[in-house]
Amino acid sequence: MTDDDRGRLARAGYLDVPDATGGRAGRSWWDANAADYLAEHGDFLGDVDFCWCPEGLREVDAQLLGATGDVARRRVLEVGAGAAQCSRWLRHQSPGGAGEIVATDVSAGMLASAAAIDRRTGRATPAVQADARHLPFADASFDVAFTAFGALPFLPDADRVHREVARVLRPGGRWVFSVTHPIRWAFPDDPGTGGLTANRSYFDRRPYVELDDAGRVLYAEYHRTLGDHVAEVASAGFMIDRVVEPAWPDGHDQVWGGWGPVRGALLPGTAIFVTHLVGAP
Repeated sequence: MTDDDRGRLARAGYLDVPDATGGRAGRSWWDANAADYLAEHGDFLGDVDFCWCPEGLREVDAQLLGATGDVARRRVLEVGAGAAQCSRWLRHQSPGGAGEIVATDVSAGMLASAAAIDRRTGRATPAVQADARHLPFADASFDVAFTAFGALPFLPDADRVHREVARVLRPGGRWVFSVTHPIRWAFPDDPGTGGLTANRSYFDRRPYVELDDAGRVLYAEYHRTLGDHVAEVASAGFMIDRVVEPAWPDGHDQVWGGWGPVRGALLPGTAIFVTHLVGAP
């Protein structure tokens, strides 16, 4: 959050707001906060690295998209890419491969940060500004799609993202996405002992919202239960292959928002859904 946002923030909590208003807030928030976010988390994420979550699970170890060399030879789409660290890493795993990696994000601020990292590292990554609900690609044009905490948490209609991804994937294509573990929404967003006692209903689906003194939505993040996630991906035509709940690793002491070693030792913080589009591979 920028100093300007802090000055304008007048109210925060779990609030009902119009879907259209909440869904628009993400673009302006990430435009305003891209630099601050990367200043805080950039070292952990790396410029050319693929990290799925604050627990530190890396794709080089997990290979949730498939064997790295094979994926790098396919056509891959990153949705809600932020500064495109994951795409940049994946694209350069097999420089001579025949595949193509494309990063998308709705935020011009994040894409500007991605371009700056490209210049700094000398590793250019194709990037397109796009709303995840309206992907500017042809039907059945990708083999793999993924997002690491991108787009889905900030939209009231994430089901539209799943349908768009299904549209641009070829039959059998893989869709992998990480989100805040749904159980976390029943607990305070506190990485320490204060975050270990549930204080609200898991079934309360009101988004977490921040408002300015004029009642305008500055930020909105949406809760879905585990069943909601399953229903949304299934209705879009995906089959769930597995759900990964990364454990907090020994020796990892970095706090990231509500994630940290105290709460991470007892409660899951991230859920990663590994799915494929139903159809002949």
